[in-house]
Amino acid sequence: MSLNPRNKYKAIRTTIDGITFASKAEARRYAELQILLKSGEITDLKLQPKYPLVFIPSKGRDSVNVGSYIADFWYRKRNKEAVTEDVKGMLTPVYRLKKKMVEAIYSIKIVEVRR
Repeated sequence: MSLNPRNKYKAIRTTIDGITFASKAEARRYAELQILLKSGEITDLKLQPKYPLVFIPSKGRDSVNVGSYIADFWYRKRNKEAVTEDVKGMLTPVYRLKKKMVEAIYSIKIVEVRR
């Protein structure tokens, strides 16, 4: 058994500051964001923000929680613009679908950091 087992996309879990990330790329981006946070370029850094995906049917029926999307990072730029960010090596069909749903439901644009 390896200390850093690979997943099916060959990502290697990596720990920084006691936080385990799904990949080396995500951990590197976290380190970059920490520098931006300390320099005041960004504020309010959050890890793994969750966006519920809720279907609201017509005709008075109850809404249905169909799942959720978990981004890698959320933060504010110096100009107060909110950024939802996802570090990606592989764009899976499920990710593409969830991205479209989140962008439509929450009126946001997910920034993809490609590594």
